[in-house]
Amino acid sequence: MQNNKTGAFILAIGIFLGLSTMGYLLANAAIDYKLFERSVTVKGLSEREYPADIVIWPIQFTAADNQLSTLYATIDQQTRLIKTFLQDKGINSSDISFSSPAITDKSAQSYGNNAGIEYRYSAIQSVTVYSSDIETVRSVMSELSDLGKQGIVFTGDNYQAQTEYLFTRLNDVKPAMIEEATRQAREVAEKFAADSQSKLGKIKRASQGQFSISARDKNNPHIKKIRVVSTVEYYLSD
Repeated sequence: MQNNKTGAFILAIGIFLGLSTMGYLLANAAIDYKLFERSVTVKGLSEREYPADIVIWPIQFTAADNQLSTLYATIDQQTRLIKTFLQDKGINSSDISFSSPAITDKSAQSYGNNAGIEYRYSAIQSVTVYSSDIETVRSVMSELSDLGKQGIVFTGDNYQAQTEYLFTRLNDVKPAMIEEATRQAREVAEKFAADSQSKLGKIKRASQGQFSISARDKNNPHIKKIRVVSTVEYYLSD
């Protein structure tokens, strides 16, 4: 009977020691895990300026008449005049396109008082330049007023007549910009690690932000500002 009590006592002590040891090991493992999970999240920016490589220049003009046939003849004559002007200034014929004129019959409008209308028909015509020769196109823009002196009435106060500049070489500059943003993020992380008396470890996770393309400023829309922000999380250790 005494032997049974002694054996049970020894077994109980063994279980107690085993559980205590296991608890100690688990506690240390949890502490090590938390230390391993220490990290810092930083952002790196890459921002560069590049010239646009495509310009879309819509040239809109208006004409009015009481006879449709005369109105269309005027549109055709002024469209040819604009095309000749552009070609003489160095713009390729293949870069020039035309849209169908938008005709408005004011007598057919069901609102307003049309009794005092001078011309029944009015038209808006667009001539569009789509070119990679941006410098030439920009120089011609400043000379367009010469055509106005010949009786062409240009419109430039609406959204459809706004000049647009495109940057299409994003895939060419992406790798270098991503590398720059990632390098900058690491420099920030290393500074943080040094200040906190830690060592910078491997990357835990990383994400690349969206590339944004915008005009450098409102006076230089042909110069594009390309921007990307990379977010990187690094492990830290003592």
